[in-house]
Amino acid sequence: MGCDMGVPYMTQYKLGEVEAAFADLIWDNEPLSSSRLVELSADKLDWKKSTTYTVLRRLCQKGIFQNEGGVVTSLIGREEFAARQSEEFVEQAFDGSLPKFLAAFASRKRLSGEEIEQLQRLIDEQRG
Repeated sequence: MGCDMGVPYMTQYKLGEVEAAFADLIWDNEPLSSSRLVELSADKLDWKKSTTYTVLRRLCQKGIFQNEGGVVTSLIGREEFAARQSEEFVEQAFDGSLPKFLAAFASRKRLSGEEIEQLQRLIDEQRG
């Protein structure tokens, strides 16, 4: 099964709960054969073979995984995926403004001294 990469960026990094559990299964076990993925999906998610291939196809189309020659691997790692999800959220919810996001976040939850220090270090690193 090949993968079509023609999905728009802004919808690419959203996963439902079921897709996220499946993605974790792949990240935790890659590289793995598609037949092994079917076995793991049956065991861990109680899925049939057709469900496994349907969800795998969707995640391949999103550019997260690939299934080449019956071997399933990630195109992006878990951490990179989380970073892209975060970027997409900030873009959609706050017009791409990280300061707007942080202001909204800080208005609902007081930042700890350690969190403020971590943010300051990130800012200092960006300044170079």
